[in-house]
Amino acid sequence: MKKYTSVTEFMEDNFLHFNSATIIDAAKGYRRHLDSGGKMMVTLAGAMSTAELGISLAEMIRQNKVQIISCTGANLEEDIMNLVAHNHYERIPNYRNLSAEDEVKLVERGLNRVTDTCIPETEAFRRLQGHLIKHWKECEKKGERFFPHEFMYQILLSGELEQYYEIDPKNSWMLAAAQKNIPIVVPGWEDSTIGNIFASYCLQGELQPSTMKSGIEYMVWLANWYKENTNDLGVGFFQIGGGIAGDFPICVVPMLNQDLEDEVPLWGYFCQISDSTTSYGSYSGAVPNEKITWGKLGGETPKYIIESDATIVAPLMFAHILGL
Repeated sequence: MKKYTSVTEFMEDNFLHFNSATIIDAAKGYRRHLDSGGKMMVTLAGAMSTAELGISLAEMIRQNKVQIISCTGANLEEDIMNLVAHNHYERIPNYRNLSAEDEVKLVERGLNRVTDTCIPETEAFRRLQGHLIKHWKECEKKGERFFPHEFMYQILLSGELEQYYEIDPKNSWMLAAAQKNIPIVVPGWEDSTIGNIFASYCLQGELQPSTMKSGIEYMVWLANWYKENTNDLGVGFFQIGGGIAGDFPICVVPMLNQDLEDEVPLWGYFCQISDSTTSYGSYSGAVPNEKITWGKLGGETPKYIIESDATIVAPLMFAHILGL
């Protein structure tokens, strides 16, 4: 077998058909969009941060291959949890064979399981909680309000978490994003663990819900960002998984064109990595062409769908885009 000197060379020689060929096509399309002067949004659903996507995504951010991110609240917090508590994580290779009794034993040890990886309650969630509540309360005293990701940026850039770092910080995509101050949209943040913790303080009367900017405010902000950052190409849309992380931001274009009657370009590139198959009413399983009827994509928009495991595909695609 040929000896390869790079990941890209290996992929070019071996990824020739089916989903593997689409990875190559989509990676080249991604680069063309950027090289032509377009910007790119990456959306993160699923447990991508727990799967340590930051190892490759952080470098994409540092090399200006990503201009904006939309992610679930879980991905926002879990990258930082991995940064500060990685050594306390526990991998369960035989997770498919766990019984209910096995799961009870895990929770009794303070472990929250995400597929094959257990996140430690005390070292991860509670460690962050102590720092965040301080920022939330100080902000409220000053009458200030911020988005969820902005609070995360504050604690990352303050250096107060450095004492806990348990991985190389260059492998944290949140830290890379904070250092470059790239915008993040976090729809449905309230259903994350940190969102639940914030709500618990509101229930106890220690915080006001208004201290945290809302999803509607995220949409308004995103609409203005899109108008200011798009060009004739339209912004590119690289979607990992489905769900709210993808559906929320992609709707900003039809909202601007149909509800506000502005004239902005449709999304200029679309790629989705998903293991969801086309089914009844599933957004995650909808093929890209369905988005044409909703005013999100055009007939000529470059469209790619890769039906595979994003934890395998995304790092490979990022490697190709980075020329590794």
